[in-house]
Amino acid sequence: MTLARARRGDMAAFEEIYRRYGRACLQLTLRLTGQRQPAEDLVHEAFLKMMDTIVGYRGEAPFGAWFKRLTANVGIDWLRRQRHAADTGAEAMFEQTAAAEPDPAGLVDADSLLAHLPPRARAIVVLHELEGYTHAELAALFGQSESYSKSILARALKRLHALAAAATSTSRVAL
Repeated sequence: MTLARARRGDMAAFEEIYRRYGRACLQLTLRLTGQRQPAEDLVHEAFLKMMDTIVGYRGEAPFGAWFKRLTANVGIDWLRRQRHAADTGAEAMFEQTAAAEPDPAGLVDADSLLAHLPPRARAIVVLHELEGYTHAELAALFGQSESYSKSILARALKRLHALAAAATSTSRVAL
């Protein structure tokens, strides 16, 4: 019923959709960006895009899954815009953050741990491990090979395990 009203442009229906899916979208964009302001901007961008494209929603997947995919795509587009031409290599990506290793006492939860990954690595971990994307889907999203996403994921998970081990030796980790 709400979707039918939204397809007709009913603003109250869009408001209802926002109340229902806004928090999940914000959680996803926060995990992708690691920053509150860009995450909030991406939620707004995703909702605007949904308002423009909801007429094309065919119902082949549940609306929540469709909208989460749309939000993830908006996040990936943001990451592409943020990427510098010089840091596209996997090795360079991890070298940049290795020099600024965090204080283990400051790592207390999964989101804090994720914040210490390079943006693309964080996105790959979030989309693969939390959202269930396959390596083939990640390859298509990032315009890279499947082995690229597998390599980034393996390095990111290794880094997260090391950070979590350091954090558990000094404090409790809330995963």
